[in-house]
Amino acid sequence: MNSLIDEELVLEPPVAVSSPPVRIVTRNEHPIRTELIDGDALFILKKLGDAGFAGYLVGGGVRDLYLGKTPKDFDISTDARPGQLRKLFPNSNTIGRRFRLVQVFFKGGKTIEISTLRSLSEHDLDGPEEILAPNNTFGTLSEDARRRDLTINSLFFEIKGSTILDYVGGIDDLDRGIIRIAGDPTRRISRDPVRMMRAIRHAARNNFTIEEETWNAICENCDKLSLCPPSRLRDEILRDLYSGAMAPWSQLAISSGIFFSLFQIYRSTLGRNDESSEKSKQLLFQLLRTIDRANTMAVNRGIHRQSDYFYLGLFFIPWVESRWHLFSEFRKSGALYQLAKQIRDEIDHTVGIDLNLRRSLRQEMVNLFVHLAMLIHHRQPNGWPKWLKNKHFFRKALLFYNFYQEAVTGEPIDETLIARESPQRQPETDWQPDRQENEEGAPAPKFKPSFAKKTKGGIFGFKK
Repeated sequence: MNSLIDEELVLEPPVAVSSPPVRIVTRNEHPIRTELIDGDALFILKKLGDAGFAGYLVGGGVRDLYLGKTPKDFDISTDARPGQLRKLFPNSNTIGRRFRLVQVFFKGGKTIEISTLRSLSEHDLDGPEEILAPNNTFGTLSEDARRRDLTINSLFFEIKGSTILDYVGGIDDLDRGIIRIAGDPTRRISRDPVRMMRAIRHAARNNFTIEEETWNAICENCDKLSLCPPSRLRDEILRDLYSGAMAPWSQLAISSGIFFSLFQIYRSTLGRNDESSEKSKQLLFQLLRTIDRANTMAVNRGIHRQSDYFYLGLFFIPWVESRWHLFSEFRKSGALYQLAKQIRDEIDHTVGIDLNLRRSLRQEMVNLFVHLAMLIHHRQPNGWPKWLKNKHFFRKALLFYNFYQEAVTGEPIDETLIARESPQRQPETDWQPDRQENEEGAPAPKFKPSFAKKTKGGIFGFKK
């Protein structure tokens, strides 16, 4: 027998879990064609087949192709074990601790991830007594489908017969425009509350309707997001902020309650049933529609989108205005400086902790708030005074001002201005972290520091 297949095949007998019937969707019943699949992904699938393994295109790639969209990435699942994959693809690396993934590298920095089919997590089985053996990590197609978050993300496409394998009703939900958590939504959410964010994400991006049982489970469990690591919540939020569908995402998030679990500082601003709260809510939606338009334009024109702090600054404008009236009331420079310190302190003790925002990002947001107030209050019929235009921050502040003005007036920003002021590198199709950070929000050091970071009194223990 092929030595590749011999390796890692000896496993303990799996726990008996009933397997649902599979729906096989033939080539003539779906719109996916192999010529639409990335060439490197096809190369991997064919090489797996030649070596005697089963290989499937999975998840979001199948979903997007079925909907006529271009996938941002092509993920692959197989019955081959990670060690076998490493032998089969020398240009690869293994990542992950709890479950290993194999990344295959191609020219141009492209990476395609391959996962081994996984069994149901011990937390996703039907009873507390049904616990998988520690080494029983790998599973079958039906088990792998049932452990995924949404039914529309649980489909497998195999290239040999160009068929889609559906174990959870994902095809029907795609056809009907339905978002449904795979399995019992309350149980699945309790095991991983971030599934609520993903359900709302895909409903917003695809203009789908969230199925009633899933929606009720989200509304009833929205407070459970506080159990998740702040850095994980931050990464999920930033993906939505750069998705081009943040405005509809926020409307669904507010309606379900998860918005206020994620952004507790907005409870007093948007949570009241009065005219002021409604005004702040409308300003937020207008700002987010501006961000969505800029993100879509940047992707279409191949330019990099604005930095995290820039879009987060826009996102928190309604909160800053409601709390301090920074943009509607004029203040002299001394008072403005003191107010900036108050805003920074409030961010440090609230959203900065809740989302593990790095210190530099918090300060950049505060700078944008103050500079926006300066541009609003010092605007003259012929522009701004020379002393203000000569400031080093003026160009970035002017772009922030223009985004704000589009949201307030409805007049679109000149796209050439956005392109000129955008960072000069190509955009990703989805948000990716700029750099690795530690749990305190600071960049993770390459080497361990010589001084303890947590010592009181200053950085690295030095006195202030």
